[in-house]
Amino acid sequence: MQPEANEYIIHELTKAINGEYHAIGFYEHLANIAPDETTRKRILEIREDEIQHYQHFLYVYMSLTGKQLYPQITEPFPQQFRSGANAAFIDEQETVNFYYKVARNTNDPYIMTLFERAAMDEQKHAVWFLYFMIHK
Repeated sequence: MQPEANEYIIHELTKAINGEYHAIGFYEHLANIAPDETTRKRILEIREDEIQHYQHFLYVYMSLTGKQLYPQITEPFPQQFRSGANAAFIDEQETVNFYYKVARNTNDPYIMTLFERAAMDEQKHAVWFLYFMIHK
């Protein structure tokens, strides 16, 4: 990988890792304030996907840099379920666009596939959060 391409991917991986870390905490919180058990379980399933993304991105980051990244949650979580579902929907949609952009801007097939698969998961998550906004 070219040095400038490597810098780009490291920067975008850092952003992705921080976003996934935030989502993991946020979805645990959202599951705890979910209006019913079915919704809670679905949010926890989504959270498991976010954990997978986080682990994969962190692995690639550590492989490229030889360093560990220690993300932190810096934003408060919404306290109402509906506003939380809305925030999650918007975040998931923005993440889809971000991940596809990263995938388009790398020549590394593994990284491209990793970001494309994560983008597909994020799109599915967005649909669930839209459902929660309408029906819960």
